[in-house]
Amino acid sequence: MTAMAEPPFRGVFCAAATPFDADLKPDADRLIAHCRFLLDEGCHGIALLGSTGEANSLSLDERMALLERVVEAGIPPDRLLPGTGVSAYPETVALTRHALSLGVTRVVMLPPFYYKGIPDQGMIDSYARIVEEVADPRLGVIFYHIPPIAQIPIPFPVIEALLGRYPGSFVGIKDSGGQLDNMLGLVERFPGLAVLPGADPLMLPLLQKGGAGCITATSNLLARDLRTVFDFYDDPGRTLDVEAAQARIVGLRTISNTYAQLPTIKALIARRTGDDGWLRVRPPFVSLSDEERASLDALVAAAG
Repeated sequence: MTAMAEPPFRGVFCAAATPFDADLKPDADRLIAHCRFLLDEGCHGIALLGSTGEANSLSLDERMALLERVVEAGIPPDRLLPGTGVSAYPETVALTRHALSLGVTRVVMLPPFYYKGIPDQGMIDSYARIVEEVADPRLGVIFYHIPPIAQIPIPFPVIEALLGRYPGSFVGIKDSGGQLDNMLGLVERFPGLAVLPGADPLMLPLLQKGGAGCITATSNLLARDLRTVFDFYDDPGRTLDVEAAQARIVGLRTISNTYAQLPTIKALIARRTGDDGWLRVRPPFVSLSDEERASLDALVAAAG
């Protein structure tokens, strides 16, 4: 790696929500329509089957079937970044091999998150085992750093060791830790790694320092604004457009945190589409109440 290295990919990627039918089974048709909408709105790609997609509430068979349906529907595999990381590394291997079999080469991968306080070497060994068992030169792993939920971080020495041992196999990191300083440190230390925040408002300041874009939940609703910021953040002639888009992004992100974020994102998608099917969530999540949805509607209306 050198100071002149460039991230291997860049863009606005949506951490897509997963719709369910009345039996709480994954609704592939709704998801496919949503993926098409997101691409039409300007997303460079879709990170489905992640935290926002309730992936940890889905079985392996359900995850594989959804990805197959999305690809069969004509969503280009090179625009998909599915989550494949689970606690048991053999299942991570299976999900990753399955994605590659469909032509999907970039995947978002959680660390082994069940056991806490694991040593760096244990995390290195886990990722190494996955890469070696998948044994496919096309594989591009995006680390998923989300300590607020996983309760374990992905430390810099782990990233450094894996980048050195498997050149080209680790291409990015989704940083959902919420700490801009950590993201800036990643950009500085690993200039050949695509660093993407999981919080929409942080994309702009990170882009200004060499970040690669974002993988975010609010892009389910504000992809056009995120794309405006991404495309014109360094264009002096579009400063007002970028500032206006950033204000909308910050405003809706704030609203989305009024209640539990995932059910709130789904309620906002239902509001946009007029389709109450989007309100369904799998346990342990609980859908917003009528009163909460009314409050949410008022907040959105007040924000314009």
